[in-house]
Amino acid sequence: MIQPRSFPPATVHIGQRNIGQHFFRVMLRLLDRGQCLHAPDLPNLPKQPYPPSMAPAVLIVDDEDDILDLLAYNLKRAKMTPLRAGNGLKALKVAQQQRVDLIILDVMMPQLDGLETCRRLRRDPKLRHIPILILTARSAEEDHIAGLDVGADSFLPKSAGVGVIISQVRAILRAVHRQSPGGPSSILTAKDLRIDQACYLVHKGEGENRVEIRLPRKEFELLHFLASAPGVVYRRTDILTQIWGDDVLVSDRTVDVHVRKIRKKLGKKYIETVKGVGYRFRDPAD
Repeated sequence: MIQPRSFPPATVHIGQRNIGQHFFRVMLRLLDRGQCLHAPDLPNLPKQPYPPSMAPAVLIVDDEDDILDLLAYNLKRAKMTPLRAGNGLKALKVAQQQRVDLIILDVMMPQLDGLETCRRLRRDPKLRHIPILILTARSAEEDHIAGLDVGADSFLPKSAGVGVIISQVRAILRAVHRQSPGGPSSILTAKDLRIDQACYLVHKGEGENRVEIRLPRKEFELLHFLASAPGVVYRRTDILTQIWGDDVLVSDRTVDVHVRKIRKKLGKKYIETVKGVGYRFRDPAD
């Protein structure tokens, strides 16, 4: 049984940092009173028939115990296995020691903030594949872009409903499952690139000049998608649907950020912007 807990009274003015905290504390008050066992935005979510050994392990990283409690409770209701960490350093340790299928990551934390935690996860060859959902009280566009720039897969404000957060987690996990690489024909050659979908590796150049380039998962999938059809122009909405799925909440700007990062790592000659339309991978004959 969840024990009642007391909270300081809400102030009239809720600062940027406290918007998300206030929302989660209100939800926890309802939970303590038994009014949130079937939260308004959760009852129609389908139960996923995961066997215990296959239940997705979701690591929640936040320095607020209230938020950890609420998300862990609702992840359990959604038949997932919640893991917890109070800061970025603890999160890295958990991810290195246990299977983690997705990370929900706060930004403003002591010792190691969320953006630096995301950078370190993406630099680690063993952890770089884990999808990351940034959940933060900071919802300005520049904060969203900063999260994507360091390798996050998606971004939600803490003021989003619990049902939206759980649905977003499920959508990201479904997208990962749909795009799992494999098979004997998983190597794509385009221009001087060798794109290995099974290993999520890109090799650039030929012979002694060949170099290995590791891209975060979404950047790799975007590159592979465009390079699979050289010369074909894809609208941003088409790319979002293919790479992120219809049910993941991301904007067109997400595509632009990922293309910019790919160009920075590979060079500008591979992906062309078609103004007013979208992007295409340059045809080798061009």
